[in-house]
Amino acid sequence: MKQRVVALIILAAFTVTGFAGCVTVPEEHKGAAKGAGIGGATGAIAGAVLAGEGSRTKGAVIGGLAGALLGGIIGNYTIDKKLTAEQTASKYNFQPSSGTMVRVENITTSPSSVSPSDKIDIQTTYALLTSAADVPVGVIESVEIRFENELVGNPQAMVTHGGGTYTFTVPIYLPSDAKKGTYRVITSVRTDSGSDTRETTFTVK
Repeated sequence: MKQRVVALIILAAFTVTGFAGCVTVPEEHKGAAKGAGIGGATGAIAGAVLAGEGSRTKGAVIGGLAGALLGGIIGNYTIDKKLTAEQTASKYNFQPSSGTMVRVENITTSPSSVSPSDKIDIQTTYALLTSAADVPVGVIESVEIRFENELVGNPQAMVTHGGGTYTFTVPIYLPSDAKKGTYRVITSVRTDSGSDTRETTFTVK
């Protein structure tokens, strides 16, 4: 009963604020890791609290939309490994003695100009440079969406990777009454030893 009460409190907080925490996504070795999107986000939160660590949905992104994007949906999170640890280290002339480093290489929104009810993909590519290629490192991938300086979206995932270059994609399905104007998108990738950030924009016309 105590666990269920805690879950209800967390779900209530999500409903009021539009934002929540994140879940762990184990690394996938073949192709893209896919999971439930925010359409089932409140269920993923409840499952994590009620059923424990082992029942969390693989690939789920927890977060929310509010303000100018209230009523929209965060779709299925996907992640792909683009380069091996060795290829990434060679590209950056990285020395293992430097310790773990992360570099956000690129962030795009596709398309960059949309209408209400459209879907937009936010895609980020980053390099994870580690002192030991076969030792997994905890990484937090987060996206902030801002409109007129107000935080209106914050999908986030926690993943575990070895060294390499990765691309993750978070699709956003805009509400039919999304406010028109320019939205800032800020992606941050963080490890225990550092972080990197890049920014882009998209326009709702």
